[in-house]
Amino acid sequence: MADKKTTKATSKKAVEVKTLDQLKEEVVKLQNDYRESRRSHQMGELVNPRVLTVQRKSIARALTAVKQAELAAAKEEN
Repeated sequence: MADKKTTKATSKKAVEVKTLDQLKEEVVKLQNDYRESRRSHQMGELVNPRVLTVQRKSIARALTAVKQAELAAAKEEN
């Protein structure tokens, strides 16, 4: 039993190239989903509250992608 590896295998997903408008739409969609999940959690309908954490992290990743796209666009203009 000591021979088993306990390290987690990490796999990278292929990154889809999106426009700034698509990224902003995705952020709005994720924020709406998060608000709906919070409402259902407050009403006691949400089965797994860890979904909220995952959704917050997804929103943060999307906002980071938006910021990076804005900075890249600003660099191209200069």
